[in-house]
Amino acid sequence: MTPTLRTERLLLEPYLPDDEEGFVALFQDTRVSRWMGDGPASEAADRALFGRIFTKVYAQDLFDVWAVRRDGLLVGHAEIKATEATGGHEIIYALAPAAWGLGLGTELAEAVTAYGFGTLGLARVHATVAASNTASLALLDRIGFEHVQDVEEEDGSTTRVLVRRRTATDGSPLA
Repeated sequence: MTPTLRTERLLLEPYLPDDEEGFVALFQDTRVSRWMGDGPASEAADRALFGRIFTKVYAQDLFDVWAVRRDGLLVGHAEIKATEATGGHEIIYALAPAAWGLGLGTELAEAVTAYGFGTLGLARVHATVAASNTASLALLDRIGFEHVQDVEEEDGSTTRVLVRRRTATDGSPLA
């Protein structure tokens, strides 16, 4: 079961059925969805995706998915899950444009990464980011992710694969 996580300004908790409209609004905003998965999808597809969070992901305890709230309002989405793309666990995060530029993305990515290291006991956490998503690449660089590989996509775009390794208290890598 996806646990509740808290940061200084954010609450990450499992989605509630009442979150559907906020989820769809977040994923329908092309400023957000252009960086998510295969890009913008139809409203019907986003509603179906929201439904699968309950019928598949939570019901089968497949991986952790959070609604991200600030001051009680849904402002984002986060996940950590095993993926073949990296051969390990990948963090996924998105914030509504109203929450951009406040350091919340850094706070969110740090929280999900720390959960991967601490609760899940991972030695490495990955992220995959479109090469043109310079804001996300800069954020991940600031919190210790390193570029390890480029993947050329079928549409000609490039996806960057990044990794952050868990470190010992002295800063040396554990794996």
